[in-house]
Amino acid sequence: MQNSKTKFLTRVGVLSTIAFALMYLEFSVPLFPAFLKFDLSDVPALLGGFALGPLAGTIIELIKNLLFLLIKGTMTGGVGELANFVIGTAWVVPAAIIYRKNKTKKNAIKALVVGAVSMVVAAALLNYFIMLPLYAKIMPIEAIIAMGSAVNPNIVSFETLVLFGITPFNIFKTSIVSVVTALMYKKVSPVLHK
Repeated sequence: MQNSKTKFLTRVGVLSTIAFALMYLEFSVPLFPAFLKFDLSDVPALLGGFALGPLAGTIIELIKNLLFLLIKGTMTGGVGELANFVIGTAWVVPAAIIYRKNKTKKNAIKALVVGAVSMVVAAALLNYFIMLPLYAKIMPIEAIIAMGSAVNPNIVSFETLVLFGITPFNIFKTSIVSVVTALMYKKVSPVLHK
């Protein structure tokens, strides 16, 4: 029993460290508002969720964001890291639960798609009702909307920022990260299950 707990913690620790390192490789995508950064840090959380269960994926999401906040600091007052954690968890947990029930390639794809849809919906709702209002306390909402409008003239309000900026970005992000996860999982799965 103790040995399995140690293995679990070790794997979660390694995956969290990789996820944290991948957060540093973030970059803006020219088609989306500049404050939305793309990175592959959800890949280790999804891999951990698939191999070790939804709790592992959640812990990986939490640790990577806490480390990023503590070591890099933040210009978002922690709102960006909170959003990354909550929205990442909204993706990882459903995907891990679905995959856990039937560990086939077909079910892995289904899990990634359902998790991605869950994340996109959760991100839209959480950003509209919680995250953007919190972020607006640090930066004027007009400036946030202007950043969106600079890349998409359809972004003229809070609502259109979520609809035409954040939601398409999250569809793009979940698509890329899901493909990378699907390509990597079978290769790293034997190591995660040893």
